[in-house]
This record gives sequence, structure tokens and C-alpha cells, in this order.
Amino acid sequence: MRIVIAGGHGQIALRLERLLAARGDEVAGIIRNAGQSDDLRAAGAEPVVLDLESASVEEVAARLRGADAAVFAAGAGPGSGTDRKDTVDRGSAVLFADAAVLAGVRRHVVVSSMGADPTHSGDGVFDVYLRAKGAADAYVRGLDALDWTILRPGSLTNSAGTGLVRLEAHTGLGSIPRDDVAAVLAELVETPATAGLTLELISGSAPVSVAVKSVAGN
Repeated sequence: MRIVIAGGHGQIALRLERLLAARGDEVAGIIRNAGQSDDLRAAGAEPVVLDLESASVEEVAARLRGADAAVFAAGAGPGSGTDRKDTVDRGSAVLFADAAVLAGVRRHVVVSSMGADPTHSGDGVFDVYLRAKGAADAYVRGLDALDWTILRPGSLTNSAGTGLVRLEAHTGLGSIPRDDVAAVLAELVETPATAGLTLELISGSAPVSVAVKSVAGN
């Protein structure tokens, strides 16, 4: 498969790129900063320099054309203010989805957040973030031209992955190593039977492949 990842230098994205490249997939990561290119190459991914906050849908579609799947893993990051929660966490996600439609790339996986909700109340930065992610998820779910899956991990940690997870429509609160999020994403990308599902993810007792097959109905 050829897979294009938005936010290619993110902590989860770099882990995902390594996993996909190791299994023989062709991977491209969209990054804003050309100085990050060597990190992507080291992970086995082709760097694509493009700023999703300023690019047109046609420019993004040109980078997606010919791909078998697209993964949105971009984020404004913990140090950003409320404005970039809207322009990146919502706006770039919407742009990337529209570009996938334009490019004819049906398989679309979104890294969202547990608690994402367009009606979430509050004025704090994290409140704005949850609204932005919720709005982006709602937009993607409205696109019939995409075979989308939305993944909502719990609190992220840098602990070593265990390969054991809980993946369900509603898991309740919990944490999950970024290693395991990447492993689940790698499985979801090649499991189109999970299309149309919004899934929460925390650490659990099921091996990743078993958890994904279970939600896919296999």
C-alpha cells in the first residue's frame, strides 16, 4: 500500500511510519518544516513539505493522488493557543479530508482524541481543542466519498508499548502508550471493514490484531 500521513513528524506518526515501512508499505509524511525531512527518511518515509494551514485543497490532493490510504495525525501541539486549535486541529483535518475526496483516496483514518465533541463547553485551551477535534470528526463522518475510521485514544504516554489494548466504541477513561496507538493505526489502515466506526482506545488485554478484527466483525 501507499499511505500518506498528515503531521508526518508527530510522535505517533513517526512510530507509524516505522511500522508501515517495516512491513513493506510505501509511506509519505506531510511536514511543514523541511528540517524534519531526515527524521522521516530515518523512519522509512518520504518527506513531503507542505503547510496544511496555507495550502489549497488542490495542492494537498496532488500529494494524495495515487495513495491507497490517508492518515490524519497532525496537531497544533500542546504549546499552541486557541487560534491554532481551530486552524490545525479542525481546519487542516477538514482540508485533508476534502483533498482525499478530490484525489479519490477512499480509505481515511483520523487520529482524534477521547472526549472530542463539537458541543463541548468551556473556554480553556483544551476545551477549544476538544471542540475543534469534535467538529473535524463530524465533518469527516459526513463525507460519503470516504471510508473513514476515527480513532480516539485516551491519555498518551511514552511508555513502551505492550501490544495489548482495549478498542471499542466506548472504553471509558484510560491511558495508552503512543507505541500501541501506532500499532492500532497500522492495523486499521489495512482493515477497511472498520470504515464508519468511531473507536476509543486505551490499554487493555487484547492483542492489537485481535482487537481490530473484533471491531471489524471478524
